[in-house]
Parts: sequence; C-alpha cells; structure tokens
Amino acid sequence: MAAAFTKDDFRRIQFSLAAAILMAAVGGAAVYAAMELHKAETKNRAVAQSKRSESHGRLARARDEEQEIKQKIARYNALSGRGIFGEERRLDWVERVRAIRSGRKLYDIQYEIAPQQALDPTVAPIASANYDFLSSTMQLRMKLLHEGDLLNFLADLREQAPAYIRARRCDVERLPKGAVAQSEAVPPQLGAECAIDWITIRERKGA
Repeated sequence: MAAAFTKDDFRRIQFSLAAAILMAAVGGAAVYAAMELHKAETKNRAVAQSKRSESHGRLARARDEEQEIKQKIARYNALSGRGIFGEERRLDWVERVRAIRSGRKLYDIQYEIAPQQALDPTVAPIASANYDFLSSTMQLRMKLLHEGDLLNFLADLREQAPAYIRARRCDVERLPKGAVAQSEAVPPQLGAECAIDWITIRERKGA
C-alpha cells in the first residue's frame, strides 16, 4: 500500500517545488522571448531583402533608361549625319541615283520628283511641336534584268540617300517581246514603276 503524502512531506519539498515552478516559468519566458526574437529577425531580413530588391530594380531601370537614351542619341546622330534633318537636298538625291545606277550597272532609270509636302499622318502619327515631317514623292521607272536589280537599288538608296527612304509602291511586270531594243547585249526582262517617298525632318522656325 502506498504511503500517504503528509503536510510534513509538503513542507519539506515546498521550496524545491517553488524553485521548479519558477524555473519552468523562466524557461517558458525564455522560449517565448527566443521565438519572438526569431520572428523579429525573420521580419527584419524580409524587409532588408525587399529593400535590396527594390534598390536593384531601380538600378536596373536606371541602366535600361540610360541605354535607351544612348540608343536614341546614336540614332539621332546617324540620321543627322545622313542629312535627314534640315532642308531637302534634291541635287544630292539625283547624284545618288546616278551613282547607284552606275555602280550597279543598271539599265536606264527615269524619274520625276513631286513638290515637297507634309508627310501623311498615317505614316508618322506622332505629332511634334518642334519639327515638321516632310515628304517628296519620286515616281521611278526602270528596266530590270531580274527583280534583284530593284531590290539592290532600293537597299543602296536606303543606305546612302540623305533622306529617309520609304518605298510606298512598286509594280513589276515582264516586258512584252519586241518592246525592248536589241542594242543591249543582254536585254532587260522586266519593267518596274515605283512611288518612293524621300522623307526629311525640318525644325520649325521659332520652336
């Protein structure tokens, strides 16, 4: 039979029991404090990581914007160097057409250039308060040995002309027999008619 627990027994262990309860309370408080500290540290790390990510994002955006500005400046300088900005230079256009024809050994090229006018807003829908976008349309007629002659001519024109070249329309058809004089060693096989816009940009006076 188990011995009964008496008041004397309780008096003997009450201090030990109180100490045990106190230690348990202190231990629980320490565990709670450690958990709260861990939560605070985790939150602080998350906040710091968020700030670092935000800083990296701003830096990346700044670099992208800087690169975009550099590209626009380079594009502007390239266009300016080709003579796209300012008054149109028709004499240079004519000389460029002749030089390409001679260099490519093309057949005869005939053309007419219409008076300059404002560029169709459907082509350049973005209006500018400081610049006018202008266009002069060239009606071009040329004979070809093959379609590559026309493609090469247009590529050279886009690369070399002191204007922005836009081929609005090109119609190519086979020449009928007997329509070409036989004076050429290798007579042309095709005829092409094109409408080509020579586009320039002019700063508005007083802008």
